[in-house]
Amino acid sequence: MIVALDAMGGDLAPTETVAGALLAKRDFGIDVALVGAPAAIRQELAKHGETPAGIEIVEATEVVEMDDSPAQAVRQKKQASINVAMDLIKDGSADALLSAGNTGAVMAAALLKLGRVRGVERPAIGAMAPFTDKGILILDIGANVDCKPSWLVQFGQMGSVYMEKVFGIVQPRVGLLNIGEEETKGNELSQEVYSRLQETSLNFVGNVEPDRVPQGVVDVLVTDGFTGNVAVKVTEGVADFIFSQLRKTLASRLHYKLAAAVLKPALTQMRSKMDYGEYGGAPLLGVDGAVIVAHGRANAQAIKSGLLRAREVASSGMLDALRGALEPSARDGAKGAAAATRSRDETRA
Repeated sequence: MIVALDAMGGDLAPTETVAGALLAKRDFGIDVALVGAPAAIRQELAKHGETPAGIEIVEATEVVEMDDSPAQAVRQKKQASINVAMDLIKDGSADALLSAGNTGAVMAAALLKLGRVRGVERPAIGAMAPFTDKGILILDIGANVDCKPSWLVQFGQMGSVYMEKVFGIVQPRVGLLNIGEEETKGNELSQEVYSRLQETSLNFVGNVEPDRVPQGVVDVLVTDGFTGNVAVKVTEGVADFIFSQLRKTLASRLHYKLAAAVLKPALTQMRSKMDYGEYGGAPLLGVDGAVIVAHGRANAQAIKSGLLRAREVASSGMLDALRGALEPSARDGAKGAAAATRSRDETRA
């Protein structure tokens, strides 16, 4: 099994992407196709000594920058590293893909090259939050800012399949992020999605208020891309704030410093649990391929974890399960949406 890595994607590429690929090969035996500028990749590989078997270079002459218009860049820069890496998935030369580059470009390239799983209306990006032993999948976290009710229902279905196949959770608990637990809480979108999720075969546990998410009450948390993106970034910011304040406090008194020395292993373990790099990136669910999106600031450790997650997704049978789960539900959802539209039109008349 080969994982294609967008070696030029991310704020710290290609230094950290190449280093992460070597770590993944050393620690997990993952074969990696480094896609990007050969000279730059070879220069980074040379820093680590002899390149092991299973690490190959695939040439790409262009790069989609973080500030590029995603769809336009993907169409115009045909030899961009994300396009070339996606082609490896499409032609079967690689089994999965990891990129820490422009998220919009990853989405655009995946839709252009791989297409959607049959029945999927809109792909979604999920992020793993470290609130349980296996984590909570939050989706969408930015791919779809303005959503239709049927999209959020499918996010729940895709998330449930992902957590079952990749993490082995039987009947994952699916919740809807909302400002209250009652069925009538939230905006029109939330209320409509609540009703539709109740009608599915998902293990839907209802609305979940933000302060209850860290209590681990769900395995999959469904929301629109705008709200999900804000929630994830606030969580990251709060975690960074807590640890920065903790460092300042522990350094402020001698006896605090002594205590910190004793507690260092526990503090390091806690910090590791809250580090996005340990969770291997966010799955792009709904496209017809195993695609993982890493954090734009991903370091070598995060890239290593992302490559492991990409291999796990590719080998889990998740895509086949997703195809089977969504084809009938998509037809049912379309019928339900049409019926609801007719009902509203009749009411207005």
